Amino acid sequence: MRLGIDIGGTKTAAVAIGADGELTDQVRMPTGFGAEEVVATALRTVERMSELAGVGAASFTSIGIGIPGAVDSATGRVEHAVNLGLDGLDLGRRLFDRLGVDVRVENDVKAAALGAHHLLGRSGDRVDRPGERRASSMAYLNLGTGLAAGVVLDGRLLRGGHGVAGEIGHIPIDPAGVVCGCGQRGCLETVASGLAIARTWPSNSEHPARELFDAAEAGDAHAIAVREDFLTGVAAAVRLLVLTVDVDTVVIGGGLAALGGPLLVGTRRILNRWAAESAFLASTDLATRVQVIPPGFPAAAVGAALVGEDPWLKSSS
Repeated sequence: MRLGIDIGGTKTAAVAIGADGELTDQVRMPTGFGAEEVVATALRTVERMSELAGVGAASFTSIGIGIPGAVDSATGRVEHAVNLGLDGLDLGRRLFDRLGVDVRVENDVKAAALGAHHLLGRSGDRVDRPGERRASSMAYLNLGTGLAAGVVLDGRLLRGGHGVAGEIGHIPIDPAGVVCGCGQRGCLETVASGLAIARTWPSNSEHPARELFDAAEAGDAHAIAVREDFLTGVAAAVRLLVLTVDVDTVVIGGGLAALGGPLLVGTRRILNRWAAESAFLASTDLATRVQVIPPGFPAAAVGAALVGEDPWLKSSS
């Protein structure tokens, strides 16, 4: 049995995966802030999952963690996880010292890419259409507060030479755009992310993206303009991923994936419009390659559970 833990900025989710690849147990709990609290959260999660499974921590064939920030997957060290109050934590070593079990640590978006790829492998090459062939390559486009991607090629996670493969949110696309948090101007993240929606559609709603889409559907002219800019950015991210690594499938995940059908339909509409204007883009069939992950699927936790064991999930640079 494999254990995967997704440590987020406010919540931690964990899953256990049996030998048949099915999810057997799941838990959620609050995430502590700061190095000591993050370690304590991980230990509490392992303890709770051990209780549910009726086994000790040493009985898990692998334990993996997905976490925000810059992660050295070889050492388990986490840097620059600002929302967790971490600026240097040897998480893998700290947990090994307490558990006596090797713990693999991976960036949360990259872990989610593995989780989405696992879902494709169990349901065919579409997460919403079981029974078709498995995609050999896939990109996971994470739309949350920011924007980033994880890429799986021939079953292998692409990290790159310095671990920043998939950081497409910080590719500038508009020289006249707003300044991004990374210091560049007009990055993709400034038009297609939760931060972008918060800037262009100020709202007190608990779900501003949903409010935006509802207002656009109701005919609000400003909402329509903001929604179209956002969808154009998402479509640009899909195009970028396909044209750079030619993946079979782009799976949209992250918090904004909860928009579901309207997000998918809108993104495909723009991709089809571009295809009608370009024979080259038409030949790439972009619109049919994009889909949205099912609501509630714990992609990062599932991917974390898979990081340490299956040979086809080993990293590639």
